Amino acid sequence: MKLSFHGADREVTGSCHLLECAGKRVLIDCGFYQGGRELDEDNAEDFGFDPASIDYLLLTHAHLDHCGRIPLLSKRGFKGEIITTAATRELARLVMLDSAHLQEEEARYQSRKRVRRGQTKKTTPLYSILDTLNSTERFGRSAEYSQALELASGLRATFMDAGHILGSASILLEVEEQGQQRTIFFSGDLGNADRPLLRAPLTPTKTDIVVMETTYGDRIHKPLAPSIEEFYQAIEATFRRGGNVIIPTFALERAQELLFYLREGKTQGRIPASTQVFLDSPMAISATEIFGRHPDCYDADIAELFQDGHDPFEFKGLHFTRETAESIALNNVRSGAVILAGSGMCTGGRIRHHLRHNLWRDDSSIVFVGFAARGTLARQIIDGAKKVRIYGEEIPVRAHIHTINGFSAHADQAELLGWHQKLGTPKRTFLVHGEEEVMLAFSKKLTGTQIEMPTRGQSFKI
Repeated sequence: MKLSFHGADREVTGSCHLLECAGKRVLIDCGFYQGGRELDEDNAEDFGFDPASIDYLLLTHAHLDHCGRIPLLSKRGFKGEIITTAATRELARLVMLDSAHLQEEEARYQSRKRVRRGQTKKTTPLYSILDTLNSTERFGRSAEYSQALELASGLRATFMDAGHILGSASILLEVEEQGQQRTIFFSGDLGNADRPLLRAPLTPTKTDIVVMETTYGDRIHKPLAPSIEEFYQAIEATFRRGGNVIIPTFALERAQELLFYLREGKTQGRIPASTQVFLDSPMAISATEIFGRHPDCYDADIAELFQDGHDPFEFKGLHFTRETAESIALNNVRSGAVILAGSGMCTGGRIRHHLRHNLWRDDSSIVFVGFAARGTLARQIIDGAKKVRIYGEEIPVRAHIHTINGFSAHADQAELLGWHQKLGTPKRTFLVHGEEEVMLAFSKKLTGTQIEMPTRGQSFKI
């Protein structure tokens, strides 16, 4: 048996791990690298294995850094079966099509620039919408939480609720090969247990080997209740100054969670009933519709709301702005608006336009409620940049910047340690999906297990 690592190794994005066992090659996730433009080259590189040789791709969840290179994998020869939960299947299709659309737009833009410079060579996208549609044909069986799937003789997979986003899973693989038995547990991204929408992450009672994320392995999140209060206070203070609240928002889970809190804030009188909220993200709008189709994934209280005909993501004053013209019109809204737009790390999408129109205004606020990888525009602003470049223009940072970490969909250090302890005493623990210094800090908290921190391309006999 061999386990090799091909992404999210001493870094946060690009999750991709390969297990060779029982005569099969099983890929866990195939994600996009996100951050600075130099990562475009990483995304275009060889995978480190032959895509045509992969028998199964087990997808933990639908975030781009876990599913974003699936169309490229298919384009380069993958003919195996993709297995995931029903909710993840719907969301991943949405995420990958959005990624393809953005890449095609960027390729057209770069090609026009080349023509103006007298260059004839066109820029081509990493993959197209057609490539993406072709890749979705590889989706096969849907996994049910906590029900084992027989992949092949001597190989079973069980998807367990990870509590991270809708449909997210950790994956337990039970392997028998040449008389040897092993259990390998892939955490995927683990959720913060103190959430209003989703259930807490589950674990098996024991595993031999664990591959686990460490995104926030060096810190403890701010408690949820004070984070919600800080969120409401930021909105109130901004409205008193006469500005807008701009929230870079991840389309999956974070957008829906914020809509839930905005609804609650209006109901409780914490924010003005007249507040106009704009969800300015076609993907987040579509994701919100998908969220309504999978009440089985929710915490019992939220599932009951759906059953009673009450949508927890709808309220008076909420506007879905799908069309580009509607988004542009928001530039004329000078005050009293809460605008949620993607992407969460400000690497693309409509949020960059809203930052361009509001970042220089000292009466407005930018509220960050999620992780920002190194090299991203969001990270620059969070780290205190005095000015940033957006669409070739230098924009001074005068708006009030709020970073509210308590909304994270990732487990913090204490929760990661608690999760690991529930696994008994794994013989080996592979740490992935974390910045190197964070991983090192977290590794010092683990005892009774052999710790590995793989680098990209590294393989291990297990």
